[in-house]
Amino acid sequence: MHFDHAELQQELTRRHFFRRNATGIGSAALGSLLNPALFASESKTNPGELEGPHFPAKAKRIIYLFMHGGPSQMEMFDYKPRLKDLNTSPLPDSVRGNQRLTGMTSGQKSFPIAAPNQFKFKQHGESGTWVSDALPHFSKVVDDVCVIKSMHTEAINHDPAVTLMQTGHQQPGRPSFGAWSSYGLGSENQNLPSFVVLISRGSASRPADPLYARLWGTGFLPSNHQGVNFRQSGDPVLYLSNPPGIDADSRRRMLDGLSKLNQRQFEEYRDPEIRTRIAQYEMAYRMQTSVPDLIDLSEETDQTFKAYGEESRKPGTYAANCLLARKMAERGVRFIQLYHRGWDQHYNLPSDIRLQCGDIDQPTSALITDLKQRGLLDDTLIVWGGEFGRTIYSQGKLTSTDYGRDHHGRCFSMWMAGGGIKPGISYGETDDFCYNVAKDPVHVHDLNATMLHCLGFNHERLIYKHQGRDYRLTDVHGTVLDKIL
Repeated sequence: MHFDHAELQQELTRRHFFRRNATGIGSAALGSLLNPALFASESKTNPGELEGPHFPAKAKRIIYLFMHGGPSQMEMFDYKPRLKDLNTSPLPDSVRGNQRLTGMTSGQKSFPIAAPNQFKFKQHGESGTWVSDALPHFSKVVDDVCVIKSMHTEAINHDPAVTLMQTGHQQPGRPSFGAWSSYGLGSENQNLPSFVVLISRGSASRPADPLYARLWGTGFLPSNHQGVNFRQSGDPVLYLSNPPGIDADSRRRMLDGLSKLNQRQFEEYRDPEIRTRIAQYEMAYRMQTSVPDLIDLSEETDQTFKAYGEESRKPGTYAANCLLARKMAERGVRFIQLYHRGWDQHYNLPSDIRLQCGDIDQPTSALITDLKQRGLLDDTLIVWGGEFGRTIYSQGKLTSTDYGRDHHGRCFSMWMAGGGIKPGISYGETDDFCYNVAKDPVHVHDLNATMLHCLGFNHERLIYKHQGRDYRLTDVHGTVLDKIL
């Protein structure tokens, strides 16, 4: 049979083409709205700048519960019954060694004496994990958790210690963990940032140490990977609402015009930050709808609020932030950073730490349970801890019911759950004085290497060239903790 190609071209008019293909295009458009990942490259709606993880990941996202100030491991997780034997006695020189001291301890006339622990410990769950009575709710979920008791760091003051924990270096200027994860993986939701920061203030009387935006910054990585800090009141993100006299259409026209101007600038200068700026303006526009819906807790049930505690009804509290973290995990936010301030207890420790534990105990435990019930714990890695621990010896006046503890980086406790971590175990040991690591030491770089491993990255290959050198989160250190995976 003969086909006249010229005749066929005449019959296939533009109108004929669109009429024949309208159904297919409409289906594709509808599909892209219902499931954008189906039409996105590599099945990601807002991909990172790498081709993807190095190997199949156990965790799709991380919720990092950071206790800013340094929680005392002896009052919470690291049970040391021999502390009673040292009551009001100086710590032996053989244990202290050549330990660096903070200015607060070194300036005292005589070396401080050991302070007894006022809290009672019991073993809980099938794992038999030791937990103090300051954490009654957490004791019920210990079989889902891996407690690491042998963390250590070189830093002995807050700012360098927090900076090291969050960026892999004591000096400012490096990208934060959340920025690295955003750079590598991007977000699963095109309408929300890949990295969100939530900050709460504890109930303890101790003044909270400052937090700096560089802790969730990008350093030398592209700036679109920085954390977005959600505020406690007003607009959760600055300038989210349109100013008076500006409606959504006006804002859209303004952004379109601004995008054209920025595109001209990019074509002239080829600065990649210009395209980053264009992308961030578009993200901000989409967030005008997505963020108010995200922070709206009105549809949560009374049962949910009861599980997280009544404080979860109050915006800006740690409990409310834990509930928001669960909602963000459901919506594909890649890295969710919660900071809870007020753990720097150089005095009034027994009363203050009980208040702090009261803030975090129930909502943290509820977060674990909630994620587990929703099938999200398996691919969500939860990390809990601070920048260092506390000394066995006291600071200030020591009485039978009151004492404080100084900074201590040689050993402290953290815990991890979900996202490829072995549940119901304790890893590492400290000596009888909770002063030195006795078994299986875990450095900050080891922790970060393990967290990256759970996200599917070889920490030695997640690199960025800057000023002629390859940089990575773990610098030139770090060993993945295979025994807890």
